[in-house]
Amino acid sequence: MTVARSALLFILAAILEIGGAWMVWQGVREHRGLAWVGAGVVTLGAYGFVATLQADSHFGRVLAAYGGVFVAGSLLWGAVMDGYRPDRVDVIGALICLAGVAVIMYGPRGS
Repeated sequence: MTVARSALLFILAAILEIGGAWMVWQGVREHRGLAWVGAGVVTLGAYGFVATLQADSHFGRVLAAYGGVFVAGSLLWGAVMDGYRPDRVDVIGALICLAGVAVIMYGPRGS
């Protein structure tokens, strides 16, 4: 699997997980109703499926690396969908997380 395909799967997984959680939040916290909650639950289920499409067969590695994508994606989602403005420290933290993704998923492995 190419790094580009793997990265795209991580991005899709983040959109589904963060988007699904956001829909549940909107349904419950913003009183938009059960349809939002239901759509969020379905979307979260789709995230679980997409995570299995990574070529690496180690659940722990894939989910640990995905965690960094989730952190950066959550800040971006908040900025786009809710008007949250990450500060300098947020951005530095997200970049550190993304560096961790690169090391965990794409760093050289011994034989």
